[in-house]
Amino acid sequence: MEPMTFGSPEPITPMASPPPNDRGPGRRRTAMVALFVIAGVAGGAIGAEVMLNRPQPAPVAARTSASTTSRGAAAPPTSASAVYRQAAPGVVTISTVAGRFGRVGEGTGSGIVLNNNGDILTNAHVVSGATQVRVTFNDGQTVAASVTSSNASADLAVLRVSIAGSSLHPMALGNSDTVRVGDTAYAIGAPFGLAESMTEGIVSGLNRTDSATGLTGLIQTDAPINPGNSGGPLLNAQGQVIGINDSIESPIAGNVGVGFAIPINTAKQMQSGANQ
Repeated sequence: MEPMTFGSPEPITPMASPPPNDRGPGRRRTAMVALFVIAGVAGGAIGAEVMLNRPQPAPVAARTSASTTSRGAAAPPTSASAVYRQAAPGVVTISTVAGRFGRVGEGTGSGIVLNNNGDILTNAHVVSGATQVRVTFNDGQTVAASVTSSNASADLAVLRVSIAGSSLHPMALGNSDTVRVGDTAYAIGAPFGLAESMTEGIVSGLNRTDSATGLTGLIQTDAPINPGNSGGPLLNAQGQVIGINDSIESPIAGNVGVGFAIPINTAKQMQSGANQ
């Protein structure tokens, strides 16, 4: 496994489908088997193209360092609008351009601001194969980004943008080990390119496995996520990031209430291991 470090759109051009026997995400299964659809790209950027075809209320918790678990007791549950106001400035929309075999594809995903150094966490499949990556912030500012680290087996990647730290809004990271079935869950991202969209649901399962990606230990949620949500945050009732939205399971290539997120502690553990 390649180590990771945290320190240092719109219509999509269709891409060619993989062959029927391909073991990748574009593989077609029998009619009785659900398709796995990566929620990351609203179309076909090369890194995302394959994945897409997968068969005032109480105050919110104060921000903490994005590289550590929030200290102290979590704030009482807040309203969805309060969670959105707290979290939205730290959620970004990622646009990619990639080319293969003389064709160009564009894709859209989401990400979260990790720190004031300009580090952005997202899914590896969102930026895989991209020749151009741009990040759009909540205030509308769009800047170029570079991929500083990527771990395909964990489907996590870190981008870096050159922007004043004072204009960045790192998100508070929660503790995914304390998540329980039935907990409130919110997802923010850019489904189908619709940036700054928020959906609400609950944690509907834990320790799930996505057989299409091979990822294990996933958080299952019924908060609607769709292509374009990948890389964005799954939040708890206090507005803390508990997971990175990754994929959905669907027989119709659309949301049917079964989504998967990578626990945020997985990313923390990778950071900790890389820093040792």
